Parts: sequence; structure tokens; C-alpha cells
Amino acid sequence: MSNFIDPLISPENYPFNLELLPKPAYIVGGAVRDGLLSRKREYLDLDFVLPGDAVGVARNIAKHYQAGFVLLDAERQIARVVFPNATADFARQEGDTLEVDLHRRDFTVNAIAYDPYTQKIIDPLKGAEDIKAGILRMISPANLQDDPLRLLRGYRQASQLGFTIEAKTQDAICSLASHVTSLAAERVRVEISYMLTKPEGTPWLKKAWEDNLLSPFFKSTTSERVAKLLDVDRAASLLAQNWMELGKKFPKYIRDTIKTTWLGIAKLAMLASPDPEVAEIELQNLTYSRAEIKAVTTALKSLKTLNSGEMSLREQFFFFQTAGDVFPTTAILFIADNNRVEAITPLIARYLDPDDLVSHSTQLVSGKDIILYLNIPSSPLVGELLTEIKVAQAEGKVSTPHEAIEFARQLIKDWN
Repeated sequence: MSNFIDPLISPENYPFNLELLPKPAYIVGGAVRDGLLSRKREYLDLDFVLPGDAVGVARNIAKHYQAGFVLLDAERQIARVVFPNATADFARQEGDTLEVDLHRRDFTVNAIAYDPYTQKIIDPLKGAEDIKAGILRMISPANLQDDPLRLLRGYRQASQLGFTIEAKTQDAICSLASHVTSLAAERVRVEISYMLTKPEGTPWLKKAWEDNLLSPFFKSTTSERVAKLLDVDRAASLLAQNWMELGKKFPKYIRDTIKTTWLGIAKLAMLASPDPEVAEIELQNLTYSRAEIKAVTTALKSLKTLNSGEMSLREQFFFFQTAGDVFPTTAILFIADNNRVEAITPLIARYLDPDDLVSHSTQLVSGKDIILYLNIPSSPLVGELLTEIKVAQAEGKVSTPHEAIEFARQLIKDWN
């Protein structure tokens, strides 16, 4: 590997004119590291270190381009400018020199600077050598202790980069593990979420739990459940091989605004308590969204139903009513629990068939129809009748609106 830098972090590709940057100014951190790795970045994310008024420079650039401005840390002079296709963070240099600033960072691979004016690399800690060797090496234990999130970040970056953690660094992380309890929950959640998204992150999630970095946040889980994280990936791969359409759902985000995949939800369910109520509390404490928490708890409840044995058609109907969009995750967890694929094949066939009335119920009549034709008041009874009509439709007992109304009429008589 040479000192080749990805053209994306060369000045001509900045979202602003270089003339608006004071001299000296440096790009540091992940952009430089990834540039040396020729690692593609979908989104341009630049971190600048300036010896002077970083917030003032950021505010001026934001004003000039009518871009978004966010003051991240007034005391440490850190601000962000958000452009349509890029983000630029500006931070005041820590210490009297750039070298002092770089020595205060987490790992050597992140302590490399790039001078956009001279297009030279400044690498006092030989981070480029560690990049070439694929090693994450701490700068010092004290630096890790200064911000304990760096302990978890090491595992996350190792998974993303395909690196190993150097032995002394690994020992230091383990010795400092108790410090993670001082971290804000949302910062921990972000690091965990990065490792949930890709199979490469799974061994590092497992190791993070074994090294006591995750156990304070998932107190109910066990080493057996954590070991099954690898089974989750294998189960997803097996299901995707057998049902391509099902496999397409695994890497999709559960919401456009939430960057957690359905496969990630399966791993989160394995880390959390198998008890849905306890799992809900654990995930609330980690500031997961309501959608993510509901997905995990629904998967756990649905898994319990699946593991209870063969279901009647009626039971299958209510199973799908509960599982809904979470079925693919539930299927992954079921196979990861050492169940045979054949045991869930009929349910997968139903789920993948949009015309299957057990898994995808339709409405023959509305609540207003029930009220009008049966001359009953609006009440919970109307909802119960609509549900029973859907079950009857799935069982082949009714197929037209008239049959549905007559079925509901008879139900009322039977219930009375």
C-alpha cells in the first residue's frame, strides 16, 4: 500500500471551496484511513482539524452555501456543516500542535492527517503501517479510558475493516471494560447497530459480550444465546438459499428512517432476554425506537408460538396476525434454534403467497356492513365478528359478502 489517497478527499471534491479554509487545516480520521485503504464511501464524511476558530469557520461555510449548521460541542469547538451529499465536521486542534492532537486519538489507523494544501500525509504514529497489516493498535490505554466508547468502537471498526485487534490493545480493552457503564446508552446503541448490520460484525458482537462490553446492557442473556448469533447468520443464509424472495427481506431496513435490518432484529432478539417483557425494558434502556422494540418482542412471541408445536389452520391465522412483517425474522430465529427447515416450510409457502388467506387475510365486509345488516350497535363485538369472518374465509367456510353476513348472524345466535 502506498500513500495513495482516494480522490474523494482531494480538495476538488469538497462540497465547499478550499479558499474558505484557513491555513493550516487538516483532514483526519476515517476519511484518511479509508482513502489509504481505497475503501469506497457511499457518503462523503470529512473531519477537519483547525488550530483556530473551528466553529466560526464552519458557520461561515454554512452561511456561504446556505447549508445546515450544527454546533456539536461549544466547549471543545466542534461544529458540523451538512450539505446535500456530504457532511463536514470542524474541530479545534487539541494541544499546541497537530502531532499532539493525533496522539490523543484512539487507534493509530485513525491518527493520520492529510494536508489538503500540500496533499501530504502526516503519520507520526505509523498508522499507515498498521493499515497495511490490518491491525487496530491503541495509542495508549489512557486514551481509551478517556472515552470508553472507544472500547466498543474498536470491535466495530475491526468488523467493518476486516482488521484484527493487536494483543496489548485487546488486553487493555478487557481491563477497562467496566468503564462502559459510564456511557450514554444511545452511544452504545449506535456501535451495536453497526455490528448488527453485516455478518462480519457477528463474531465481534460475540467477542464484545465475552469481554464484558455488552453484558452490562444485556443482563438476561447467556453465553449459549450469544453463541447462537453465529447460528442466526447461518440460518438466514440457509433460508435465503431455499427461498430467494424471503432472503431479499433480510437485509432490508425495518423502516426507511431506521437503519436496522430484519436480520439485525434477529440478532438483537438473540442478545436480549427471551422474555419479551424483559427484552422490552432492556431495549428501552438502550434507547431503541418503538419500531425496533416492537419488532424484537413480536419475533420473540412468535418464536414461542412456533416452538409450541404444530398449529391448526385457525392457530396459523392468529400466528400470522401477530407475526406480520416480522415473520422473516421469526423464521431465522426458528432455524437458529436447531429446528428443521421442513418444520417451517408450509408457513413460509403461505407467507410468500400473496393470495394465501391464512397469512394475508382480506376483508369481505366492513364494520359498517356488520352494524347495518345485523342491526347491532358499534362495540367490540363488531371487531370480534370481523376477525371470525376472516378466519372462516381462510378455512373456506365463506367466500362472499352475503355468506360473511350470514355467518356473523349465526355466530351472534350461537354466542347468545
